[in-house]
Amino acid sequence: MLLPRSYNPTRKWEPPRPPPPLPRCFHGRRLMCEAMRHHWLLLGASGWVLLILMFVSKFISFRAVDDYGERVGGQGWTVPGTKTLKPASGRERQGPRPPHQDSAAPADAEWQSVAEKRGELLSAACRNGSLRNLTHVSISKFVLDRIFVSDKHKILFCQTPKVGNTQWKKVLIVLNGAFSTVGEIPENLVHDHDKNGLPRLSSLSPQEITHRLSTYFKFFIVRDPFERLISAFKDKFVKNPRFEPWYKHDIAPAIIRKYRKSHRDSERAASGLHFDDFVRYLGDAEGRRRMDRQFGEHIIHWVTYAELCAPCEIRYSVVGHHETLERDAPYILKAAGIDRLVSYPAIPPGITRYNRTKVERYFSGINKRDIRRLYARYQGDFQLFGYPSPDFLLN
Repeated sequence: MLLPRSYNPTRKWEPPRPPPPLPRCFHGRRLMCEAMRHHWLLLGASGWVLLILMFVSKFISFRAVDDYGERVGGQGWTVPGTKTLKPASGRERQGPRPPHQDSAAPADAEWQSVAEKRGELLSAACRNGSLRNLTHVSISKFVLDRIFVSDKHKILFCQTPKVGNTQWKKVLIVLNGAFSTVGEIPENLVHDHDKNGLPRLSSLSPQEITHRLSTYFKFFIVRDPFERLISAFKDKFVKNPRFEPWYKHDIAPAIIRKYRKSHRDSERAASGLHFDDFVRYLGDAEGRRRMDRQFGEHIIHWVTYAELCAPCEIRYSVVGHHETLERDAPYILKAAGIDRLVSYPAIPPGITRYNRTKVERYFSGINKRDIRRLYARYQGDFQLFGYPSPDFLLN
């Protein structure tokens, strides 16, 4: 039998040595040590999960309906709840304004010059007798219903749908004290004029109305009239994001019955209201008036600016333009004296830019006579606010 080399027959046998003592934690404290080890392992795993989630979130894009009825993808601002206006608290509110820096003064002067030119253009168009039927509107209850009041800050805002009015209404709701931040305002409440804390000018007495019209800061926003109509059509008859069924179920069928030239194409008839139907309806002055009486206030989304705000009868302090809203909004807040309290939310890149390609695409194939009738109705809006005639569509 082979024996290991270390074997020594003369060496006395000794019992095996006991194993070294276990660490202290295995003596009576084994359970505590195990619990501590699991605790640290859990913390480490949680840290890794948090890092992974933060990394992945950088690549997640959200989609939300913006104020203009468009869908914006891939913009960080579209995450619900991030579009907030925060009024300055007592500690956060800034002190007296510092003197304007050299770079700021020319910008202020330039915008003031633009605002004055817009006012002069508006006054000149109001004096144009040939446009009088399109530009002069009495200050009726319909007009007073469009004007929202902030007595605390002496501001009047005339609502012109499809030009980003939701954000301006949120500004006034916060200023009126109904909510402390824009983020707290439920989206459906903004459009519930009985509950949003925004009184309308029509709710006041004649003396109170006259006083506010003559002393308060007054403003509204406009955009290219034809592009506004496209936005209204898409929002109310194509996407309908705010779940307003009457546009598709009541108004659209009424327009189709009266203005669709052919009902023989069953596939086309089942596809809902088309833009050419919408254009024919808007361009028919007499027929449209009869239909609009049954539609009620729903038609404000395509009523002219002149009919909504009566700019030839009410002397507005400022008229902002949707196409330059990134520049106009801060100056409007400053002119109203509230720029230290709120700021207009960030605007998605490119959403305010005039899109001639889109206008051409929507009007392609539409009868020139129908386009000319449409322009005849909105010509006052084009000229009151300096928008060039869409000759590329008319000729």
